[in-house]
Amino acid sequence: MLGITNPWTYVLGTVAIVLLPGPNSLYVLSVAVRRGVRDGYRGAAGVWLGDAVLMTLSAGGVASLLHTYSWLFNVVKYAGAAYLAYIGVRLVIDTVRRFRRPPAEPQATPPPDRPFRRALVISLLNPKAILFFVSFFIQFVDPAYPHPAVSFLILGAIVEILSVLYLTVLIFGGRFLADQFRSRRRLAAGLSTTVGGVFLAFSVKLATASIS
Repeated sequence: MLGITNPWTYVLGTVAIVLLPGPNSLYVLSVAVRRGVRDGYRGAAGVWLGDAVLMTLSAGGVASLLHTYSWLFNVVKYAGAAYLAYIGVRLVIDTVRRFRRPPAEPQATPPPDRPFRRALVISLLNPKAILFFVSFFIQFVDPAYPHPAVSFLILGAIVEILSVLYLTVLIFGGRFLADQFRSRRRLAAGLSTTVGGVFLAFSVKLATASIS
């Protein structure tokens, strides 16, 4: 069908991969909790653009390039791991600073976080996403189909639609959590610190990822 082999297998596999917790979804959730729905969608937009770029590169043959030159994948892998570690450390430090502030002290307006740009970088340097588009995404394109661009476009649209639905749930779920934690400073601080720790764990895990 339009150069796509086993379409339902692809849909089910993509649903499973999208639902699997990763740095993209975790960052969008953390932004929604800390800054609200609007910034949550800004972060989500960065993820969607990053995925679109990776899909385009995969369709353009970058997958074979990464397989041929493993050092290139390692550069992206370690850069992504370092950036995730930086995000995790920043979350922990910001949480400690907020928790040390006396409860009666007025809450200052959070500084600009640039969620779109930060989510875009996380997405582009995320080995989990790269491995998906390199090792899974391209398997469902029939090489004999005369218009492979159409196949890639349909497969990419499926990914983006599922991602929009999933991240929307996370954004509004994050807003609900923020409302619940507003009067529970210790619980909110514990959650934010845990998220920072998870980012550090992601950085270690992604640093050991393999393209083979």
